[in-house]
Amino acid sequence: MFVLDSHCDTPSQIMRLRDLALDNGHSQVDFPKLKRGGVDGAFFAVYTPSSFRTGKEAYEYACRLVDVTIDAVKANSFRSSLALSPDEALSNKSKGLFSVFLGMENGSPIGNDLSRLGEFYDKGIRYMTLCHSADNEICDSCASRSGRWDGLSPFGREVVAEMNRLGMMVDVSHISDKSFYDVLECSKAPVVATHSCCRAIAGHPRNMTDDMIRALAAEGGVIQINFFPVFLDDGFSGVLDRSGLYDRGESIEEEFIADPGDEAKRRKWYGILDELSALDRPSYKRIADHIDHVVGLVGIDYVGIGSDFDGICVTPDGLEDVSMLPVLFEELRVRGYSESDIAKIAGGNFFRVFRGVISVASRLQNVSGTPQRL
Repeated sequence: MFVLDSHCDTPSQIMRLRDLALDNGHSQVDFPKLKRGGVDGAFFAVYTPSSFRTGKEAYEYACRLVDVTIDAVKANSFRSSLALSPDEALSNKSKGLFSVFLGMENGSPIGNDLSRLGEFYDKGIRYMTLCHSADNEICDSCASRSGRWDGLSPFGREVVAEMNRLGMMVDVSHISDKSFYDVLECSKAPVVATHSCCRAIAGHPRNMTDDMIRALAAEGGVIQINFFPVFLDDGFSGVLDRSGLYDRGESIEEEFIADPGDEAKRRKWYGILDELSALDRPSYKRIADHIDHVVGLVGIDYVGIGSDFDGICVTPDGLEDVSMLPVLFEELRVRGYSESDIAKIAGGNFFRVFRGVISVASRLQNVSGTPQRL
């Protein structure tokens, strides 16, 4: 089977001077840990914070993240390679190479310029999360209290159509419920939720309702389960709030991000991470509960894993980094999942959608007479 994590925020950590060749302390993802975890490929998410004031700033930041990620892959070319399709990833695996896919988290770098989608596609981006923690030019966020567009904007509909034409997967994680249904209504290709959980188990608005999961599956999509304890279990939100660590750690992390070469600031941030890991956290078995829930709703073909590693400051108990991923597959075996079931969850379901998106793009480009971009 091909083991794929559909969402790791590792590019941001590269910007914070992480050397992926090393088995780093306080690291959730690096090449030694990926190898120990039996992971064959991952989408490294180019995350652009919603705090950038202009589309130009967001665009320039995203371009820098893409560049440093590609540089890191090239620096480790004896063990990793950029992948642009499932077939390239399978070829990389046959050569003993780890596949790095590129995704974009937050469509803000696009601004209101549709041509930038093609530019980022040519840089290697193969999915885009339409927004993040705030509304943007494309759609409303699940974190928005009022909503700027009441779902997808008119420009957002153009974005979805162009992503379909290019062969770039539409990622519905982080978007509002109304935006989600608008995407399903206008997308000609199946869509993905690259790092989301089930709202029936944990009520956070970042999670998907049962109706949303059914609708996603009906259109051939897939939900990739997130590992963040807040999204896995309602009880942990109270634990985290009572600890005060989230609020106290925010300014400490911002100081570290602004000056990652300062060892004192790094140690101070690592101290917060140690305190977070000492909290009473839900077990990694809670991830399996969310997988069970999806399978019970819509079957085995519509669920996978999108850890959100390197984008989460605290992890489930027993799955502190990507090297520990095999414990989740073993838990699924204990629960009665077959090896073919696990292969689908591990990466097969996501690759099915990925291939479907490529197929739709080929059809659309043939109709329009546009040569396919590979």
